Amino acid sequence: MTTAATIRDVLHTHEREQPDAALLISPETGEILTYAKFAKEARQLAALYAAHNLLPGDHIGFLLHNGYQTATIFLGTMAAGFVTTPLNLLAHGAQLAYVLEHSDIKFVFTSTHYEAQLRTALAMLASERSKSICVEVIDSDAANAHASYGEIELDSSAHGQSPALLMYTSGTTGQPKGALLTHANVLHAGRSVCDWHGLTHADRVLSSLPLYHINGQCIATVAPFISGGSIVAPHKFSAKAWWGWVERYQPTWLNLVPTIIAYLLNAADGNTKLWPAIRFVRSASAPLPPDQHRAFEQTFGVSVIEAMGMTECASVVFCNPQPASLRKYGTPGQPCGVESRVVSTETGAVLADGVTGELQLRGDNVMLGYYNAPEKTADAMTSDNWLRTGDLGHRDPDGFYFVTGRIKELIIKGGENIAPREIDEALLAHPAVLEAAAVGIPDVNYGQEILAAIVLKPGAQCDEATLREHCVQLLGRYKTPKLFRFVEDLPKGPSGKVQRLKLLD
Repeated sequence: MTTAATIRDVLHTHEREQPDAALLISPETGEILTYAKFAKEARQLAALYAAHNLLPGDHIGFLLHNGYQTATIFLGTMAAGFVTTPLNLLAHGAQLAYVLEHSDIKFVFTSTHYEAQLRTALAMLASERSKSICVEVIDSDAANAHASYGEIELDSSAHGQSPALLMYTSGTTGQPKGALLTHANVLHAGRSVCDWHGLTHADRVLSSLPLYHINGQCIATVAPFISGGSIVAPHKFSAKAWWGWVERYQPTWLNLVPTIIAYLLNAADGNTKLWPAIRFVRSASAPLPPDQHRAFEQTFGVSVIEAMGMTECASVVFCNPQPASLRKYGTPGQPCGVESRVVSTETGAVLADGVTGELQLRGDNVMLGYYNAPEKTADAMTSDNWLRTGDLGHRDPDGFYFVTGRIKELIIKGGENIAPREIDEALLAHPAVLEAAAVGIPDVNYGQEILAAIVLKPGAQCDEATLREHCVQLLGRYKTPKLFRFVEDLPKGPSGKVQRLKLLD
């Protein structure tokens, strides 16, 4: 497997060596996608693209929830030599139209559920551009959805540096940027995950993370694909159904985000079953509060490995070590598949351990650049190929990295830097709080003050005075939010990461 240069190479190896092994299981339908079936589906996709006069290297989009065809299109398009371009189901109107225009997509798969959303966005484009995009409406759960096109052999012209995946960021500020990732980027990231967690063909992951997000793509799909393992991929997360899926399909690891961890904890009761057959749980895409981390492990009897990824790095950046006895709480861990450093935001000088600065990354999984955006690429990359992440943090003497916030999200009150995550974690320590996010707001006296948005647990009651006193006890008066707002939910990207600056809207 180490010699494979493209997704096509990996597929051919599995088709030859384990054709009847399961790649994907759809719990809603019970349909099983074997490696042999997937190879057949990929050749059908290649025939479909040829029938529409598409050429290898063209961009193919999909607007679909997780399912049999979604996984097939995601991997099969890359295997056929085309560039997979997932579309965010949470994007509507102008933002979706922007991605359709900017990405140079030529073909889009969707289902009846999302067709109107897609047509609305297409109508916002110039008529000529809109007509140049072919739309195929399919059943995302159907096997052999493209059988009528027959099969052709997969194009063999792609190589490691050929583009494979065009993944748009969730656009927390401004328009989304399209990170262009090569086959080498994607395979290096997947192999790094396999090596780090010791994944083999015997491993199976349960993941409901969407295939329009880099975590659901590279961690929960590409890595199992590379290892020859299998994926249980429900349409979406369900706290009610989750442990039933675990019981039925016996995954060896779970791919979660902190939001899912919070909801599973909140849904737990006193008779919670322990799950010793699960080798580990992987949590990424947003910081995992240490109290929730410990509570999940105690409640369900599984070890949680916190990690961190970035779209620009095919999702692989930091991960805590295994066995779990070597990890630390409150940190995404050590570099995984990348070089990393902390530099001064003012001078660019590399900083000593314990000193906060910007995290920068370099490695074989770092993107080619932002698609059709040379200026943004130049802003993001140094002359010696270090990626400027925009994240603030520091490294400890043991080589663990701690992320304290985004440079653009840092709260500066009266000249003092305050990491929003510190406020979040204090609020989450209150038993009535399910989710919390702090953000800086303009203030005539201090420059910025602190606003906290809070989602209470179902049935819980708590008022502002109680939370204020709670924060004073944990944070002191200076860091206690000036304003508290109780909300039904927090604005999030597709990974579950809070889009903090959208609270200002």
